[in-house]
Amino acid sequence: MADHKTTVAPEASVEGEQTLPEQSPPSEGEQHPGSPRLPELQAAAAAHDNRQERDESNNSTHGASSSSVGLSIDSDDSDANSSLGDVAVASSSVSATSSVFEFVEKYGRTFHRYKEGKYYLPNDEQEQSRLDLQHSLASRLLEGKLYLAPIDRPSRVLDIGTGTGIWAIEFAEKHPESEELGTDLSPIQPGYVPPNCRFEIDDVEDDWVHSYKFDYIHGRYICPFLADVPKLLGMIYDNLNPGGHVEIMETLMLMKAIDDSLNGHPLQKWNTMMVEGIRKIGKDPLSAVHLKQWMGEAGFISVVEKKFSVPANPWAKGAEQKIRGMMMMNNLLEVAQGITTKIFTEVHGWSREEVDVFLVDIRDGLKDRHIHGYVPVLCVWGQKPAAL
Repeated sequence: MADHKTTVAPEASVEGEQTLPEQSPPSEGEQHPGSPRLPELQAAAAAHDNRQERDESNNSTHGASSSSVGLSIDSDDSDANSSLGDVAVASSSVSATSSVFEFVEKYGRTFHRYKEGKYYLPNDEQEQSRLDLQHSLASRLLEGKLYLAPIDRPSRVLDIGTGTGIWAIEFAEKHPESEELGTDLSPIQPGYVPPNCRFEIDDVEDDWVHSYKFDYIHGRYICPFLADVPKLLGMIYDNLNPGGHVEIMETLMLMKAIDDSLNGHPLQKWNTMMVEGIRKIGKDPLSAVHLKQWMGEAGFISVVEKKFSVPANPWAKGAEQKIRGMMMMNNLLEVAQGITTKIFTEVHGWSREEVDVFLVDIRDGLKDRHIHGYVPVLCVWGQKPAAL
């Protein structure tokens, strides 16, 4: 693995609303219409919630029924909710550049050349913007925290599948006592980083040959791109110091709904075919459902799993749920654009024209607030036993 490793130098309640399931413990590229800017969304959603509170206090007879994912349908489809303007996903990433690294151009996007095909999403600026948006959504789910594991001033930290490096950089800034290493297949990390942070181009599925062990190993959104998650967990265990922690956060590539609004929609077909297609290339986009079990089997103790249900667009009631839904919608729009052509043409044998027509329905469906979809997100952490 040492020969495969390259270092990147640091440089309001409306009558008739119902409560749904209860939650458990463009960038420079394509801009998608109908996506409010987040600050405006926050203000509008907060105003809407204030109105809800007043209405609920004046009309307490209109109660809401509870269900299993903690989301409530917002039946207010007024212009006030739909005319907040357009948004492009903001980019906060800076690409690392080097003549050593080349990208592959396909379908009008670029993909990594090193270990080509292991990460089946693009790595261009449009994708980097999506990764940073995904990080922002995760931060909201974790209520501003970077992690949930009970770590205490770890000396050495590893972020696998670091992407743009945004998590690693923020962790390094907040923990100047720690030495932070981020690894990824693509050299898309900034050149200017905190002095206690560095990046390496590396394949996490290769044998690990680090010269030291870590106190905390972190990963997000990596399982769908791995051929053998239990093997990776074994390598993580072997490369942690006794008492060290691992934490992995994953979005399942499976849209569910709190009612039958998804039944028979092209989104359902898209989701099913996407899962089937990814499995045909040797990966499992739903493998994260086994993380808690696999961590225990790898030897970790005190394993905890926390589940989130994120609205697939701003259909749910509540200011925070609207913001999460808007962020997830933008994320899914970018994922659909970035991955569908590759999987459907290369695996399912569709033509580009067939995919383009299909994507019109997918984009429309993702923005349709009458479809009450949500995406499951998991965060799982555990500890390597301390030395006896």
